[in-house]
Amino acid sequence: MTRMRCILTGFGALILGLLIYYFYPYPKIPAGITIDKLVVVKSKHRLFAWSHNQLIQTYTIAIGKTTVGDKQFEGDCKTPEGSYFIFAKNPNSGWHKNLGISYPNAADIAVAKSRGLHTGGDIKIHGLKNGRFNIGRFHRWKDWTNGCIALTNEEVEDLYAHTPIGTPINIEP
Repeated sequence: MTRMRCILTGFGALILGLLIYYFYPYPKIPAGITIDKLVVVKSKHRLFAWSHNQLIQTYTIAIGKTTVGDKQFEGDCKTPEGSYFIFAKNPNSGWHKNLGISYPNAADIAVAKSRGLHTGGDIKIHGLKNGRFNIGRFHRWKDWTNGCIALTNEEVEDLYAHTPIGTPINIEP
């Protein structure tokens, strides 16, 4: 009976931990704050949102399925590395909402052309695929995008509301 009680207690603790992870609210960006710089550190799976040289928010992210290396060509499933800017906002995306990243830049195009490759495009910061919102934070347990940067729907809503077009984004290895 003691062994069974230990197993049930452990299972209950696991379930409780998963529920807390899934439902625990994260701090939102305060009203009136405009994000003026984004930094992604792929190796840490983090997106940092800055305003006036002050770190405002840190998000845990999922990135491209091929996690190491700079995006070289369309279909390599890598998240690009370099300096870009937010060039578009789409409130009706197939991936909840998204912020368009200005990939490829001139340097990306030059590298791809020199290798006879096509850079691709459509790199975004986005939420979860429409209809899959119930995955929530669990999506971050595996890198799954084709090169985009993924947040939960709630997180992308918050970032979207505070990040204007033109905001610089630096994506680091």
